[in-house]
This record gives sequence, structure tokens and C-alpha cells, in this order.
Amino acid sequence: MKTTPISKYALLFITSMSIISCSTKFDDSYYIDPNNPSKASGTQLIANSQFYLPNVSSSAFGVHYPQYLSLTTFTDNTRFISSVFNFSTWYTGPLNNLENVISNADVLNANEGPVINQLAVAKILKSFFTWHVTDRWGDIPYSEALQGTAMSTPKYDKQQDIYNNIFTLLEEANSSIVTTNGAIKNDIVYGGNILKWKKLGNTIHLLMALRLSKVDPEKGKIEFAKALAAGVFESNADNLSYPHLAEVDHENFWYTSFTRLGRKWYALSKPLVDYMKPLNDPRLPIFGDKNSVGEYNGLEFGKAIPNPDVDIPQVSLLGERLREQNSPVNIVTYAQVLFAKAEAAKLGWIVGGDVQAKIFYEDAITQSISQWTGSTSSAADFIAQTTVQYNSTKAIQQIAEQRWVHLFLNGYEAWAEWRRTGFPLLTLSSDNNGGKIPRREGYPSQEATNNKTNYDAAVASFPYGGPDGFDTRVWWDKP
Repeated sequence: MKTTPISKYALLFITSMSIISCSTKFDDSYYIDPNNPSKASGTQLIANSQFYLPNVSSSAFGVHYPQYLSLTTFTDNTRFISSVFNFSTWYTGPLNNLENVISNADVLNANEGPVINQLAVAKILKSFFTWHVTDRWGDIPYSEALQGTAMSTPKYDKQQDIYNNIFTLLEEANSSIVTTNGAIKNDIVYGGNILKWKKLGNTIHLLMALRLSKVDPEKGKIEFAKALAAGVFESNADNLSYPHLAEVDHENFWYTSFTRLGRKWYALSKPLVDYMKPLNDPRLPIFGDKNSVGEYNGLEFGKAIPNPDVDIPQVSLLGERLREQNSPVNIVTYAQVLFAKAEAAKLGWIVGGDVQAKIFYEDAITQSISQWTGSTSSAADFIAQTTVQYNSTKAIQQIAEQRWVHLFLNGYEAWAEWRRTGFPLLTLSSDNNGGKIPRREGYPSQEATNNKTNYDAAVASFPYGGPDGFDTRVWWDKP
């Protein structure tokens, strides 16, 4: 996914605000220059932030943590060679854009939609991107971040505090949205539909609440109930999906890799195919292509010595339908809501117990199949299989495994759910990161130099101890 440089929109925003101070030199009724607006375009900054949404899912790294894809060549990413990753793009890109909108409400252009709704959408997106970052790294700069040169060495906030702040931010967004004539302009993903944004914010709130199931279940239960009461996704029509275009600047990440660059590097993993194939899962033909002999065959995950000339004909590469130039990317979905409700019912967070959990579980699978295949015709037969049928004694595992299948390619989210639940039962060979699947990503290397005091303090206060690297747990990943 290619992202539009921030400079264009940041410059527009700065220029717009600088003009405000001298806008009274002209009689607006006589002359209005569209190239020099007297109000800043918050929706253009929001749109620029939306360009980064597919990067939450489309990643050459994220897909490997939950073992969705194996590599036919250049296997370092599946062998977890690099443990240090840079979070600066999220701060200088979408989070900076969104903070500019939130911090400058008084100069936003009401002609682009109600200012209160522009602010609400900015808060929802800021919450979503921050959630993504903190779930990968744990404690991160937050309360002192996004202040430019005024604070170039921000402290690292505790992940628990960040979660609590995001919950509050999402509640503010939900309560402030006006639905009558509430559409905003320049909205790439929802076309300005503010009701869908409202449901998205509450859905994010719901999914975040479930992250607390091990570390603080009472708080999680409270926040889960708030989100449900506020109104979450109700169908696949509400899904947050990024609509790629059939053009080079906005094409699908996997199209760029497979077609433009000719890199047939990504095959379905053996763990995924070995789970789906015996169940005749109707989603498998979407996820992968058949191999040279017409079979679905997964590639061993984390191979030390790849042999692409042999591997490629024998294994199922990533499905063609998911790597077309304009293939959309699913980011937050209705089926996730249903899986969350199923787990919440089983945990006793919502009423209904196993009876209700079974209903949500089966509906989640049905909606997942519908999302991926465009039909529900195969859902009943799939669910009727003995190993898929809801079993109260292993319901959490079943829900987690089917959620894992559903989240295909949304690697960072699936990885977070694997860390939280421990399912599916994935393994690594002993020569791959000591046989341990990563539990967080290491901080950017420059932080240890440029922000040393705060970096050292963050590393010293990891909630469960450990060094700055793959094997240290974030706050909600309680052992």
C-alpha cells in the first residue's frame, strides 16, 4: 500500500490557519479564493490518515506472527530474525494528522460536515491507530507525544493508562456525534456515513474491552457493556474495509508484491491448511490457490533453508482474489463482534451462557463465510461437523480458532488474539527464536539513543519483566 505523503496536507492545514489572521482584508461577499480557504480542511487530514488503514493489516511481517503465510524464499521474516520495529510512521503520519484536527476545532471548515462529527471521526481513528501501536509495542509515548519540537523526547505511558484513555476518547466520540445531516466530506471508507462511524467507534471499544479478559476481567466486562449499549456493528455492511483502486498509487499490497514485483513468495502455511482442509472449509479456496496438482497444500512455517523452485509448484500460494489490484482489505468486521459476543457470553460478561454463546458462535462463522465467499449456502453444513459444533467444554478454544481463520491476513489483530487466548495451538521449531512465538515487538533502535531516559524507564518497568524484544509480554498479555 502506498501512502500519500503527509506534507501536502500538513502544508494545506498550516497555510489555511495562517490565512485566518489576515482574512478580513477581503470582503468575502466580493471575492473568495478556493485555493486559499479561511477555514482548515479537517476532512482532508482525516482522509490522509485513512490512507494508512490497510497498513494495519497488509504487512510483510504481521501475517507471520499468527502463522497465516509461509515464505517460499527469503524466510527471515518467518524466522523472526529482526526483533526491532519502528513506530515513528504512525506518529508522523496518521496520528499527527488526527491530532491536528482534534487540537484545532475552532478553525475547521463546517462546510465539510458538522465540526463535531469531524472531531468524532478523528477521535475514533486516533483511538484505532493508537490501539494498534500499543498492542504491538506495549508502553508507548502517548500523553506527551504529537507535540513536535515542543516535546521531542516524550515519556512512555503505561499501556493500561493508554487503554483507559482510549475508552474515554471513544465514549466522547460516541456521545458527541450528531446523526441528522451529519455526513462529512472526503471520507474514503464510509462515504461520510456518520452512523457507520458511530458503530465503528463502539465496535473498537468492544474489541478492546475483550483484551482485558485475563488482566482485568471486571473492567473488561464494564467496558464491554458500555460498547454494546452504545451500538456496535449489526451486519457485514458495517465492516471497516479499505477500498483499493485499480491504479498504481492505491493498489493492494499483495498485488504489488505478486504482480508488479513478481514475488511469488507467500504461500498458505501448513498450520492453516492442516486446520481448514479436513473441514472442507469454504473459505480455503478464497485464501489460497490450488497447487500444480490441484490440491490445497500448506508450506512448512519458518523453513530455515527455502527451495522456491521446488516449493512453489507444490504449495498453495496466497489466493488470487485477495491480490487483485483493487482487492479490498477487511480491517474491523461484524464477525469479530459476534465472536466477541460468543466469548463474552461464555465468560459470563453478558447474559445467556452457553445457549447464547452457541448462537453467537454459529452466527459468527456464518457471517465470516458470507464475508469471504459472498454466500452463506455452505455455512450450515460446515457448522454441523462434529469438530466445529459448539462444545461447552472447549468453547473458548473453538471460538478462538474460528476467529483465527476469520481474521486471515489481518495478522496483527490475530496475533493479539492468539497472545490473549493461547489458541490456536501454534508452535515453532527450536531453532526459530528458541521455539518461542513472539509476544511483542522491540522498540525502534533510535529510541535508545534519542530518547534514552524515557526508553530506559519504559524497559525497566515492563509489567512482567524481560528485555526489550520479542519474548516480553505487554500489559494485557498476563501469563
